Amino acid sequence: MIHATFFLTTLFMRIISVNVNGIRAAARKGFFDWLKNQRADIVCIQELKAQTHQLTDSVFWPKSFHCHYHEAEKKGYSGVAIYSRKEADAVINSFGVEEFDREGRYIEARFGNLSVVSLYAPSGSAGDHRQESKDRFLEHFPKHLAKLKQQQEHVIICGDFNIAHREIDLKNWKGNQKNSGFLPHERAWMDKLFGDEFGYIDAYRVIEPETEQYTWWSNRGKARENNVGWRIDYQVITPDLADRVEKARVYTDKWFSDHAPFIMDYDYP
Repeated sequence: MIHATFFLTTLFMRIISVNVNGIRAAARKGFFDWLKNQRADIVCIQELKAQTHQLTDSVFWPKSFHCHYHEAEKKGYSGVAIYSRKEADAVINSFGVEEFDREGRYIEARFGNLSVVSLYAPSGSAGDHRQESKDRFLEHFPKHLAKLKQQQEHVIICGDFNIAHREIDLKNWKGNQKNSGFLPHERAWMDKLFGDEFGYIDAYRVIEPETEQYTWWSNRGKARENNVGWRIDYQVITPDLADRVEKARVYTDKWFSDHAPFIMDYDYP
């Protein structure tokens, strides 16, 4: 049973995950105005592209939330955050691998026996050196996945994994089989994540097993207008939460980033 009682007004927990591709830019595009009306219990944000000391404006500290940021050491790069209605029992800014902890890729909030993670996995699209870093992440992160399941009864990992799992998860899958984000070994890693080896579940596919729904569109050409996208943003859950997945949607009415906010509701018994 989930013992954290931070749900807003109804018997479900709403979690929003969004890669903002620069939180200050997203703010200028109306992200925080939109967020006020979303009735979210937890918000997981990725790719801040800002240091915490640059976020002095009150807009970045919504009064209805407890706000926690984990920035990258490199300015204007990466960074993650978690907002929650209920104050967390603990907030953890590391999963124990210095290369990625210094890049601000992980923040975890614990509420009793529930852990919620905001994760920004590396992209390999900038060149071989970044793909090599991404591959190191894929090597190391499963150890932490196993540790999380040992420590916490319920786990929800939200964020940008920078991998489309199946052919249905991107528009031009045939032409992307040699590109980062859809490489065979990356997809095999996702098979393990959602299989017996790592033992987690793709929450969206619990209720939308065959829906073609993307979460990211390139800024090049007319990718957004033509819906030439990728589903690379996930909410990854422990199996005990599968029967509590209630609703999922991707918000595309207004654009705050090249990613769309990914919203999921979980039943609360």
